[in-house]
Parts: sequence; C-alpha cells; structure tokens
Amino acid sequence: MNRNKKKRKKVWLVIGIVVVVLIALIGAGEAYFFNVAFVPGEKSVLNKYSHYRKKDPLANQKKWYAEAKKQRWYIKSATSNYRLDANYIPAKNSHKTVVLLHGFGNNKNTMGPYAGMFHELGYNVLMPDARAHGQSQGKYIGYGWPEKYDVRKWVEKDLAKEGKKQKIVIFGVSMGGATAMMTSGIKMPSQVKAYIEDCGYTSVKDEFLHEAQDIYHLPGPIGSFFVDGLSLVAKTNLGFYLGDASSVDSVKKNDKPMLFIHGGNDPFVPTKMVYANYKAAKGPKQLWIAKKATHARSFETYPKEYQHRVDKFLKKYV
Repeated sequence: MNRNKKKRKKVWLVIGIVVVVLIALIGAGEAYFFNVAFVPGEKSVLNKYSHYRKKDPLANQKKWYAEAKKQRWYIKSATSNYRLDANYIPAKNSHKTVVLLHGFGNNKNTMGPYAGMFHELGYNVLMPDARAHGQSQGKYIGYGWPEKYDVRKWVEKDLAKEGKKQKIVIFGVSMGGATAMMTSGIKMPSQVKAYIEDCGYTSVKDEFLHEAQDIYHLPGPIGSFFVDGLSLVAKTNLGFYLGDASSVDSVKKNDKPMLFIHGGNDPFVPTKMVYANYKAAKGPKQLWIAKKATHARSFETYPKEYQHRVDKFLKKYV
C-alpha cells in the first residue's frame, strides 16, 4: 500500500513538473509573440516580404517628396496622452487634403510616393506617424483600433488650421488600410468625403491567424491557441481583444464612398480578405485587384493605372 502511495506521488510529481514546464513555455511563447506584434522596434518578421528592384518605378515621386518643404504638425493622441508627429505638405490654393496612413513597422516617410501622387492630383498631404512608429510616442502598436481616434484628431487639426471648407480623404496602406477602414466606422467630421484602403486586413485576429501559419508554420489548432492567448494579453495591455479590431464590422457602419485596392498576389494579407471587406461595406464602393502585385506593391507594380483609378474615384466623389 505504501509503495502504491509513493508511486502515485511520483506520478503526480512528474505530472506537476510537466504542467509547470508547459505553462512556462506557453507563457514565454506568448511573451515573445506579444513583443514581436505589439512592442515598437525593428520587425525582422517583415524580412520575408522584402524585395529589391533594380529600377524603381516610383523614383520620381520619392525624389519629389525628399525635396518638398514640409511643415511639422503635432497632436496628443486620443488616448494615453502620447505626442504624435506628422508632416504636412500644402498644395497651392487647394481645399482638398488627404491623410496618409502607413503600414506596420513603417513611418510617414515611407508614404512619400503616395504623397507625390496626391500632391500631383491637387491635394494637401498630411502624413502622420502612427503611435509607436517613427517620431510618434507610444508604448504599443494598436493595428488601427485605437489609432482610428488619432486619425479623427488629425482631421480636426487640419480643419482648425486650414479651415472648415476642406474636403478630406482618408487613405491607408496595409495596417494603414485597416486603420482607414476602422476609422470609417466611427463618427467623423462631415468634411471627410471618401476613404481609400490598400491591402488592409479583415481583422487583427484574422491577420494573426494567417501569420501564425504563414510565418511561424504553426498548425491550425496550435496557431489558434496562441492567437487566443495573445488576444487575452492584448486585452490586458491595450484594452481590446484581437477579434474586436475588425475592418469588416467597421465598414458596415460607413456610408461614405470607399475604394478598395489589393494585390492579386498578396502573401502577407491574403487577397481573399479584400472581398470580405468590400462585401461588408454599405456606402458607395469600388474594388480593384492589381493582378500581379504582392503586398503593398500595387502602386509600384502599376503606377500609371493606380494613379488613374485613384484620380477617377476621387473626381467622382470628392
């Protein structure tokens, strides 16, 4: 009897040790993924999608942006009281402004080619660094969910400085595209006339589930387990679950015109996501699939057609 008790004790001790080790490993894994996903810094995870081209089709736009005279604008974030930074480039005698929203791990300067395009179309250009990016302060990256209220404050800043007659367009690429869609779901000043999103995800949770398989090669159930755990950590630190941060649910609340753009060969934010976003949108809408483009490369792949489609959309609605 004593021997059986000792054996049972040993078995439970082993089980206890295994459970503790598993919990520690899971905790370490969640901490790692949270740091990669939400904490500012170099993001090596993006290296998989980097590329090099000998000839840059957007060289002229980049040159224009580098030489353009820029004003520095600042606001306090809508939450957490961070100091946010932006460049502003006015166009002569224009009452139209576009707010350019960059992608994950990037900054306002990476939106230079788009600034060149919109300035050529006659728009003032406002280029914020999202919180926790570039020269803006921030503890965590919010993937567009808290940032949507910052976008509204930038719009209000523009109206205060440039006057109430402004007609404003919200434009974003990748995370910025999702931010544009999420912004469309909140009450915005009436001067906001249209939205353009390029390769934004359906929700933060959907995107993380995709990355768990595509980047980390985690099988479906294991990936879901880690993403659900990460969602709990995000709720604790950022105040929202990953599934809450939904572009699909946001565009359902929007009645302003929206142009959806997505690369037909996008491995990072799968092209199928744009169809769900487009279908959910309630306002006037257009969809363009840039057939051969990879992630956030539609403008680079089809520079003339990209500008033409954007110009045609804006002339119709703005």
